[in-house]
Amino acid sequence: MQNEYVKRIWTEVQQKNANEPEFLQAVEEVLTTLDPVVAKMQKQLEGAAVLERMVEPERVIMFRVPWTDDKGKPHVNRGYRVQFNSAIGPYKGGLRFSPEVNLSVLKFLGFEQVLKNSLTTLPMGGGKGGSDFDPHGKSDAEVMRFCQSFMTELQRHIGPDTDVPAGDKGVGGREVAYLFGQYKRLRNEFTGVLTGKGLQFGGSLARTEATGYGLIYFAREMLAKEGDTLKGKVCSVSGDGNVAQYAVEKLIQFGAKVVTMSDSSGFIYDADGIDQKKLDYVKKFREAHKRIDEYVKKYPKAKFTPKAKPWGIKVDCAFPCATQNELVGSDADALIKNGVKLVAEGANMPSTIEATKKFQDAGVLFAPGKASNAGGVSVSGLEMSQNSERLSWSFEEVDGRLDGIMKNIHDNAFNTAKKFGLKTKAGKTDYVAGANIAGFVKVAEAMIAQGLV
Repeated sequence: MQNEYVKRIWTEVQQKNANEPEFLQAVEEVLTTLDPVVAKMQKQLEGAAVLERMVEPERVIMFRVPWTDDKGKPHVNRGYRVQFNSAIGPYKGGLRFSPEVNLSVLKFLGFEQVLKNSLTTLPMGGGKGGSDFDPHGKSDAEVMRFCQSFMTELQRHIGPDTDVPAGDKGVGGREVAYLFGQYKRLRNEFTGVLTGKGLQFGGSLARTEATGYGLIYFAREMLAKEGDTLKGKVCSVSGDGNVAQYAVEKLIQFGAKVVTMSDSSGFIYDADGIDQKKLDYVKKFREAHKRIDEYVKKYPKAKFTPKAKPWGIKVDCAFPCATQNELVGSDADALIKNGVKLVAEGANMPSTIEATKKFQDAGVLFAPGKASNAGGVSVSGLEMSQNSERLSWSFEEVDGRLDGIMKNIHDNAFNTAKKFGLKTKAGKTDYVAGANIAGFVKVAEAMIAQGLV
């Protein structure tokens, strides 16, 4: 971060958002890579105050969500929607229901979403929302009442041409269905206002698989540039939710050997590899909300390590698919020591800035989440298209389009890095800077063209 304009913006962001560490981390990660493009566009960028506007959400909505539990006891949670940037399309981004949700987390996710959505080439702006409500341990009726109360307020601020939320952590098919039903009831219209819907009412085939599959398509392209493939690679995956499950599934299809999965209680290591049959068992017990140690009860040759992460296992490729900042500097050291060749992010910002730098300095191929986990929002965009056309595409058609989009995202990041001569200390392609600049330029040019709004 040498450019004076960029440094000034970073100082202002720190002063204005001093109590928002996740948001500051996301902004710092982007601003530290923008010097080359700012130098070329500085007059335009400063003249239109692009950086000043890009780090400030267009709108932040916060509201109370009152609901009653099954015993009739009232509760009140906070609801949010951060509408970050609509320069290239309606706000698009998930809703997260989790106790960790606060304004810092949602601003970081919304900021990342702006650049991620830009990379997809689809006309989508960036936003994020959610609540500090925890759906775990709640009955279906309690979740329904909460979702209906949440949507009663949110519906004032969203629409198919304004803001199209989706699911995220804690918001699966059940929650999306309840939210959609309440929107339809209040607005008396059937529109594609939410993505990740059930197939019976406007959802898209391959949406469930999209983030995990897209992650592996991106990794495949990275290795192809090195003249390599995923076949035979030993891989570590963290998480056991939607993204992790389908990343594992696609790795199996590509002939890789996956040896770990995890949750917040610990991780399992299966030296024989997790095949499709074993993965189907994971899906089954996850649906019943059971912990990852359930795996070793059926497959006792595997090992469960409580309260630990899987990054100490010797692997060729690592895919963090659990949550933000799960992979820290010491984890990076362990992976590098064990000879990891590629790390691709399946979650949003799962690696700290320190860990990212260590991977890049050591010559490890590193894919940032805003590029490699863009498959989910890409298929959400395809769901929006299907809703607008009142059509439903086949799984093969959607998956084929996803594969093409992920290849384009990879090539855009790779070619942008090449255009600006962006390499890591070890001489590898700097995918972090390439993705950041590629996503930034499209949004910046749209903001300049539309004037100071």
